[in-house]
Amino acid sequence: MNIEAYLVNSFTANGTGGNPAGVVLHADKLSYGEKLEIAQAVGYSETAFVSQDEEADFELSFFTVTDEVDFCGHATLAAFSTMYQKGIVTEGRYVQRTKAGLLAVAIESNGHIIMEQKLPEYLGRFDYEVISELIGIESTVLESTQLPIEIISTGLPDLLVPVPHGYLDKIQVNEHLLSDFCKKHDLVSLHAFELYEKDSGMTASCRNFAPLFGIPEESATGSASGALACYLTKHLSGKYSNCFTFEQGRAMDCVSTITASVELKEQAIVKVMVGGFAHEAGLQKIR
Repeated sequence: MNIEAYLVNSFTANGTGGNPAGVVLHADKLSYGEKLEIAQAVGYSETAFVSQDEEADFELSFFTVTDEVDFCGHATLAAFSTMYQKGIVTEGRYVQRTKAGLLAVAIESNGHIIMEQKLPEYLGRFDYEVISELIGIESTVLESTQLPIEIISTGLPDLLVPVPHGYLDKIQVNEHLLSDFCKKHDLVSLHAFELYEKDSGMTASCRNFAPLFGIPEESATGSASGALACYLTKHLSGKYSNCFTFEQGRAMDCVSTITASVELKEQAIVKVMVGGFAHEAGLQKIR
């Protein structure tokens, strides 16, 4: 059996950078083991597999090189951008079935993809001292942000870690300790961020680490961007509007741009959306 995997960069900034994902269309007959083998052959942090669904427009499954995950934002973006470019879908609104639930995806005429994520779950906080040894930043430095370190899930449980401006690039992750920590607390990643000045045009610069899933660092993370939008809405509601722009991948020389927004009703978040552009980079044939 020959499989074609599209190689797509998601959350590109002016056509460059982004986070690579594999996309396999017409994946209905592939088994779990075959999907994992294909994802390993592609070698990216995630590969999306698109199948038909009786109720939703499509079913998407997501595989890292080690396992299946419930949801992946940048691979969703890659999949729907690929289908749009191939003429499988047109401008409009679609519903995808994922292990994180039924989620809407909107395609704009310019190819911009906006993905709805699950409503936020706030799953707990950690002391600065606990996180300090994981990322090599002194606990007093972390505490100076006066912001909590909190687990938030909008599809995947991510640990949101604010650092003062100027410290993001100084992070030195202990991958062994972080892997054990994520496994113990059922976390997918640690998502660190530093805030920009309000009028800079960029809300925050971010770094994402998921060594438990074979990802030392990721250049764009859609699910964690939705979680971060909810975090900022919760803790800094007076400083920001409900729309955010995040930069990620700077430390990897692969800058990505991710937009995120939330909708509020009576001060409660009722919708979480993450958007961006994607560009096809190649095609890999896998036997």
